[in-house]
Amino acid sequence: QVQLVESGGGLVNTGGSLRLSCARSGTIFGPYTIGWYRQAPEKQRELVASINNSDNTNYADSVRGRFTVSGDNAKNTVYLQMSSLKLEDTAVYYCYVREFWMGNVYWGQGTQVTVSS
Repeated sequence: QVQLVESGGGLVNTGGSLRLSCARSGTIFGPYTIGWYRQAPEKQRELVASINNSDNTNYADSVRGRFTVSGDNAKNTVYLQMSSLKLEDTAVYYCYVREFWMGNVYWGQGTQVTVSS
């Protein structure tokens, strides 16, 4: 069983930066993708950024060039470095892992990011 715990959310002014962390416990079997979704009030959850076991990354158009996803395998932690934050980045950010062989998807509990002007 994989467990994910996010941290690093908070309140930041527009143009500021935050780094989210996602600490993973448990074993992932086979190829996988790990990354971040976000959900703003009254909006659907959307993919923000992901990285797979081959270190290939993927970003939503709205964050490309501002956010960077990276992994530290030694620490079993994935990071989301967010820069040049905008009001529309305000959301709850969820870490996830998708195992391709087993078809499992695991979620963290979410961390709130609030950008104010």
